[in-house]
Amino acid sequence: MADPLHGVKLEEIITSLVEEYGWDELADRIRIRCFANDPSIKSTLKFLRRTNWARDKVEQLWLQTFAP
Repeated sequence: MADPLHGVKLEEIITSLVEEYGWDELADRIRIRCFANDPSIKSTLKFLRRTNWARDKVEQLWLQTFAP
């Protein structure tokens, strides 16, 4: 089975989730500080690239929301 995340950039994942939910709801759904305190795409990318557990949660939310 093909990986639904193959070819999807982390920045695209974050951007689409922010457009769908907004920062406040993302902070409610996934408890990470970069969503709640002065959020930005750049700071979120930096954090998620270093923090595998948080990246996994963000990818799972994206799959639940957008995967066919």
